[in-house]
Amino acid sequence: MRIALGLEYDGSRFCGWQSQADGCSVQDALERALTAIAGHPVRVVAAGRTDAGVHALAQVVHFDTQAVRPESAWVRGTNTHLPPSVAVLWARPVPEDFHARFSARERGYRYLLLNHPVRPAVASRRVGWFHQPLDLERMREAARHLIGEHDFSAFRSSECQARTPVRTLSRLAIRREGGLFIFDFWANAFLHHMVRNILGCLVCVGKGAHPPEWVAEVLQGRDRELGAPTFPADGLYLSGVRYEPHWNLPTGWTRAAALPFASMPAMVLEER
Repeated sequence: MRIALGLEYDGSRFCGWQSQADGCSVQDALERALTAIAGHPVRVVAAGRTDAGVHALAQVVHFDTQAVRPESAWVRGTNTHLPPSVAVLWARPVPEDFHARFSARERGYRYLLLNHPVRPAVASRRVGWFHQPLDLERMREAARHLIGEHDFSAFRSSECQARTPVRTLSRLAIRREGGLFIFDFWANAFLHHMVRNILGCLVCVGKGAHPPEWVAEVLQGRDRELGAPTFPADGLYLSGVRYEPHWNLPTGWTRAAALPFASMPAMVLEER
């Protein structure tokens, strides 16, 4: 039997998604918990491998088991064996040919960036931070150059193992709520550090270091050294994974979408 799960986690508590020898990853914690419920070793496959410090509001995984358990056991039972920083939100049996990674049509990431002269404290590790004023319209103009199918070699890390650097970025929306900039990225797939490298370039444009057209030049140059430094992981969230309707997975289940805002002091959302 194949089971799909939806989960959320605070990535600052882990060394990333992917299993490590010392058991410090989200995958390690989840597999230990599921093994306790299933009564046999469990291995999981995720829709996306988040890096150390990257959070998830809507991660999707699947695993195979011979154990017959009610869906509530896969949710509440598993959560009793998980640390407080990760939680399973739903469980559902799926066909044997469903694959959390390869069946995904699109993935979404959200970056929360506090634009304020003083660094955050209460929201530390939950938002990124930049101290100089940023121009929203300049960043939006720069973002338009990245929409569509492109070779994103200039925005991939040297450790990226993807077979091709070509990706289709279907959406890059930027809005501001007081002192908080919210960046939403949707693509068929992402390269290693792709979102954080794009964000670094957008911030360079926003602070006035480069014109918006510079982002197009970086993209066309296909050279990582032409771009900006990789932005910190603190404010990055895996915000959603889209599948075809026939898989019959829950939709609109991201209960934590507003939590990063609720957790911040009022001063964060005030105009500068």
